[in-house]
Amino acid sequence: MEADELTALLQEVRDRVWAQQTGGAPSALALPDLMPLVHARDAAEAKVASIGTVNPRRGGPLNWLVQRTKKAMARALDWHVREQVEFNRNVMACVQASLEALEETRRALAALGQIQAEVQEFRNSCAQEQRDIRAHWIDWRAEWEHKLVLNEHKLLRGLADLNAAMQHRAGIAESSLQTHLQLLHSDFTGALERNSREIQARLWSDMERIRLDYERLIHAELRVIRQRAAVNPPPFPAMPVPPGPAASLSFDYGRFAERFRGSAEYVREGQRFYVPYFAGREDVLDIGCGRGEFLELMREAGVPARGIDLSQESVDLCRHKGLAAEAADLFAYLAELPENSLGGIFSAQVVEHLPPAHLPEMVRLAASRLARGGVLVLETPNPECLAIFATHFYLDPTHTRPVPHALLAFYMEEYGLGLIEVHRRSPAAEANPALAALPDGFRESFFGGLDYAIVGRKL
Repeated sequence: MEADELTALLQEVRDRVWAQQTGGAPSALALPDLMPLVHARDAAEAKVASIGTVNPRRGGPLNWLVQRTKKAMARALDWHVREQVEFNRNVMACVQASLEALEETRRALAALGQIQAEVQEFRNSCAQEQRDIRAHWIDWRAEWEHKLVLNEHKLLRGLADLNAAMQHRAGIAESSLQTHLQLLHSDFTGALERNSREIQARLWSDMERIRLDYERLIHAELRVIRQRAAVNPPPFPAMPVPPGPAASLSFDYGRFAERFRGSAEYVREGQRFYVPYFAGREDVLDIGCGRGEFLELMREAGVPARGIDLSQESVDLCRHKGLAAEAADLFAYLAELPENSLGGIFSAQVVEHLPPAHLPEMVRLAASRLARGGVLVLETPNPECLAIFATHFYLDPTHTRPVPHALLAFYMEEYGLGLIEVHRRSPAAEANPALAALPDGFRESFFGGLDYAIVGRKL
């Protein structure tokens, strides 16, 4: 092995040992070499350890005697060299402490050298970075200015987008506000209209009630005036019982009604108009119930109703349908009923069969048997319609004469009925289409409804 290789190997071993002792790489500082001092310490310790000992000799009696003599002399001189031995040991301890202090100093210097190397490396890197910064500052500045322009454009674009979004949301909010205000306005106007209708309905109801009370008061005053004026009023003439159609005619009146008045279904559909007047009432009477069309409508509406008729055949037909009916004369039947006992009276196509002198008595009896607020509905041929005389009225031989609605209204008012309504029914143009060619006003005046219904309420 050559000297250079041996030197390099020794240097590597030295570096490893130094790294193990100092925990780092060799320092760049020139550190003192402590190995000669370590060797001198080891040699001094060897000398200190040999004080009081006898060097070995070869065997033999003489040498043995010499060795024994030396050992005896060494033991004899032990008290003289003891202090020297202690001093030598303390000196070696001081040398050892000095070596350890020097070693710690070496390690501190090595760390300082490492720090100095790192600082130098940092300075070198800073110098290189400064040189790089100086070299590329123009390029960085140009790129920075370009990025600044781009960011400015992005910022302005973002602000424009935010402004547009804000305007859009403001428009939506304004539209929503206007829609909400319109809804509130519509709700307010609707509520105002509903309240106005309710107030108007209550006002009309109060006015109807006041009118009803006023008419009732007028009727009572007129009755008192008539009673005072008539000192000895003549009694109402006895009303003979008029013969019924079935009792006075030899032909089948039911078949006659089926042909000329119409089928039961046709009559029932026509009389459905009167159901609302009797809805919710108690104890309704049908005078001249016939085949029971009105009684069937009352049963469908859940209104308790009964009927009377002069024809036993008609009564039997009603009973076969499960309806409450009996054969009776209306004057005798009404006279036997207690006053204010009926909730409503219905009579269709009956009054035209009565003698004119009997009609006021029928209205009087019907009005007296109605409870307060009870309703009386009479249906009869309409004499205002000229077509009734040419087609229907004189077909029935039991008809006496038509009754104008003004006369029936007078009778009703006379006997305590008010709130009178007149409804014209069965337009003549439906039965005779040729009437449609007439002017509307003329047709309504002279060829209006074939029948009319008059409605009065007990005051």
